[in-house]
Amino acid sequence: MIRKRFYNPAQLFIFSFLLLIIAGTVLLKLPIALNQPISWLDALFTATSAVCVTGLVVVDTASHFTLWGQVFILLLIQAGGIGILSFAGLFTYFLKGGSSYENQLAIRDFSNTERLGEVFVLLKRTIAITFGIELVGAAAIYWSITGLPGTTVAERIFIALFHAVSSFCNAGFSTLPKGLMDQQVYYNYGFQLAVACIYIFGGLGFPIVINVIKYIKHLADRLLRKWTTKENYYRPWVMTINSKINLITTACITVFATILLFVNEFDHVFADHQGVGKLVLAFATATTPRTAGFNSIDFAQLHFSSILFVMLLMWIGASPNSTGGGIKTSTFALAVLNVISLAKGKDRTEIFRREIAGISIQRAFATMFLSLIIIGIAIFAISFFERDRPLLDIAFECFSAYSTVGLSLGVTADLVGASKVVLILLMFIGRVTMLSVLIAFIKKVRYTHYRYAEEELTIY
Repeated sequence: MIRKRFYNPAQLFIFSFLLLIIAGTVLLKLPIALNQPISWLDALFTATSAVCVTGLVVVDTASHFTLWGQVFILLLIQAGGIGILSFAGLFTYFLKGGSSYENQLAIRDFSNTERLGEVFVLLKRTIAITFGIELVGAAAIYWSITGLPGTTVAERIFIALFHAVSSFCNAGFSTLPKGLMDQQVYYNYGFQLAVACIYIFGGLGFPIVINVIKYIKHLADRLLRKWTTKENYYRPWVMTINSKINLITTACITVFATILLFVNEFDHVFADHQGVGKLVLAFATATTPRTAGFNSIDFAQLHFSSILFVMLLMWIGASPNSTGGGIKTSTFALAVLNVISLAKGKDRTEIFRREIAGISIQRAFATMFLSLIIIGIAIFAISFFERDRPLLDIAFECFSAYSTVGLSLGVTADLVGASKVVLILLMFIGRVTMLSVLIAFIKKVRYTHYRYAEEELTIY
């Protein structure tokens, strides 16, 4: 039951993640979880990275943690990916045969559903889609590693399941010693492609995946009626504006990033790959910065221009209501559309014969502004603690942590304790979003039904 003093859904969301991180830290310090001892700070860092589905690591997952430790990390990733709030709501629903009105209101605020009755329908679909894609993905990964040397069937099943969950939740954790750069899978393009496809699905967002499935069903029904009854059956707006904008933005960014990195790194990082291998690695390198965090290549070896571009991709991130982080593709798209509207002399933002609500534009620019402020503060703080560390390494680490990506230029494990604390806070804020933190702890005004006279400020 949600207490009334914690009725603010943003507070519930934040405290749920905090409790999960604390529980995860304790679990990862248990003797059955460790092959070799780690400090409480490293356990907290690993738990935060898993719950916030980031993937930054200070100790090697394969060597430092036992099978039980890896299972604990897997459970933390799954809980963090779907959202502890979703799990809590569903468990309440099933155990009590229903749910309170306050519970549904709290979860509705984070599921973006307009009608209250859709809240738990969406959550049940979310769980079903998550486990369904993860099982299919695990099967695809297992099929791609059937010839993996030195492993039993049970070990290959666990590797497949772990990477499927980590991929779909955009966590970036791997049980392989060097991640996806491990020599056993580095040239296994089927494995690389399967992992990439899974984390792309996870980064689309549950409402978008559900909407796409609904649209495909509509198309199939329309074709069936046209062939059988000659009826031209058509329902408008089956595909929502939200889905269209995010899918188009995701496709454009993916294609552009793949081509740019393929050309820029053709004879450099991708030099030891041939033919289709270069294209697969370029595709994986272009998509993993958008919060997946799997290191299919050594990102420290990229050209300087490619590293800067990867930082931009990390900042943009995945789609809203997904397992990924970043400012989100919809935020980036709204900013671009708003700039185009201003350039055309319009006083509103329009697309697909619809006007974008002013509150959406405000949230988009607030999200972008807050993200850059928080990342900037983190870069300054780590630069203070790591005076001899190159600025590029620090900035890359901070963008990766805030966007819950998990990519690194290889400096995470060497950071001092204070810098690790900064990254822990950055991962947490990036996962719950700074806007949620402000909403949780800033008292809302009681009266908003009034308007003052408008005044314009000089901007340029």
